[in-house]
Amino acid sequence: MPDSAPLRPLIGWRLLALLYDLFPMLGLWFVVAACFTFAHGDAVRGGWLGLLEFVALWLTAGTYAVSSWRRGGQTLGMRPWRLQVVAANGSPAPVAALCLRYAIGSLSLLAAGLGFWWAWLDRDRLAWHDRVSTTRMQRLPRKARN
Repeated sequence: MPDSAPLRPLIGWRLLALLYDLFPMLGLWFVVAACFTFAHGDAVRGGWLGLLEFVALWLTAGTYAVSSWRRGGQTLGMRPWRLQVVAANGSPAPVAALCLRYAIGSLSLLAAGLGFWWAWLDRDRLAWHDRVSTTRMQRLPRKARN
């Protein structure tokens, strides 16, 4: 009989979930970019409008991630791998912690994923955004089949 306690996920599961989440994000980004293109009349190329579009795309991704984590601890990409974001004590994480998690995770990706790779060295397998936001990613056990 499998143990029902949540497990600490390996970095590979996190990266697979991140890759999987790229697909719904591409759809959302397409809509945002289309709105900017419609409003501007042409593709946005640099300048303050380009920066504004970048910020809108980043906020769209953040809204997707934070609302998914808040609603059940999982994004679409986390579900197949049975990953879940929770507070350090195992309860649902507060919105402020989830926003901080997203911001630090973004910085980690900009640093060539260094904050994610850090989980290989960390004794608790925590990435930078886990430590800073006091949230944890856990891997849920398989459900028993009848």
